[in-house]
Amino acid sequence: RGRQPVTYDHELVRPALERTLGVPLFQEQLMQMAISAAGFSAGQADQLRRAMGSKRSTERMEALKDQLMRGMRERGIPAAARTRIYDQLKAFADFGFPESHSFSFALIVYVSAWLKVFHPAAFYAAILASQPMGFYSPQSLVADARRHGLAARGPDVQLSGAQARVERTGAGDRPYSELLRGDPELGIRLGLAQVRGIGAQKAEAITAERGRGGAFGSLTDLAHRCALTARQMEALATAGALGALEADRRKALWAAGAAGELPGTTPGLNAPTLPGMSDEELALADMWATGVTLAEYPTVHVRAELDRAGVVANNRVASRPDGEWIKVAGVVTHRQRPGTAGGVTFLNLEDETGQVNIVCTADVWNRFRKVGRTASAMVVAGRLENRDGTVGVKAGHLHPLHLKVPTKSRDFH
Repeated sequence: RGRQPVTYDHELVRPALERTLGVPLFQEQLMQMAISAAGFSAGQADQLRRAMGSKRSTERMEALKDQLMRGMRERGIPAAARTRIYDQLKAFADFGFPESHSFSFALIVYVSAWLKVFHPAAFYAAILASQPMGFYSPQSLVADARRHGLAARGPDVQLSGAQARVERTGAGDRPYSELLRGDPELGIRLGLAQVRGIGAQKAEAITAERGRGGAFGSLTDLAHRCALTARQMEALATAGALGALEADRRKALWAAGAAGELPGTTPGLNAPTLPGMSDEELALADMWATGVTLAEYPTVHVRAELDRAGVVANNRVASRPDGEWIKVAGVVTHRQRPGTAGGVTFLNLEDETGQVNIVCTADVWNRFRKVGRTASAMVVAGRLENRDGTVGVKAGHLHPLHLKVPTKSRDFH
């Protein structure tokens, strides 16, 4: 952004650092610095690279210090500059990586972004079908898809594949392959393998049997043709996957356990009059059965309470001024403490509108350790940092947020 002049500790390091504005980023640059500034051979520079990448990087760098300093002195680099250059090399060992990796990461990011923009349904379905993987849970992926205007539907024994797939709204008879083309009417259908207790093998068996024998005619037909246990039938009912056979989820759950018995031997298939499930009960059922709440994100049910408390919805945080004291809330999706962060812990909070990053200094984390480590959702009060398109909240206070729908976070991975 041109706010600081580009400087070099010595002209001998300029060729290595010029393209990254004087800041070493890649292992290849450090090797080039060692060759040009300290007279290392290519073999010695590779030794330096290996030292930087080892688990004992600091110790191995120290072993090369005398050789580096002597080489720089012989090339007329002043003592202060020699120290700064060595400190750059030593510090780099903690966070540097090969330039080839950066190209690979950049390509993956570009391709992923292109797919997300032009083929969003295929993008989300592919990632959901590849779980477990990546940084974000299925719950966050589905919520993000919903925020980008995609319909997300639950598993269905008559419609789902084993894994998540693309589905057309009001799907007609078009071949599945055609659905992979960019189309604003496409949505996502969760796979049967995502239902608790079903798994990939049984999900494949269900879809294969449906392909061979046609659509299932009843709960009993499904249970017998696919050799499903009572527990598996109940999990499918809880997930809403039996909706095509019994629209009322509570009635489906009532009948599911009995469906595997011999026809005519069990009266349990005929459910009595039962109350419908509330939105919160449906969300609880979805979360238990699939790990995803399809209709609404869990924070929707406490939004009125959060509004009264002055909590800012996450999609509005970026419009607030830098330095403002602000309150945000959401489900904790991640807790991280990188070894290079000096004791700082990073949290990510997600509500129905989006995500916000939280920075907890070691002091704040120690004061609110119990909440920080154990709360599945929380309200955070802190100072907004909104600069150069990067938005986050530097936490000053952590308070647990109690939600009726349980959630899980990915912690310290």
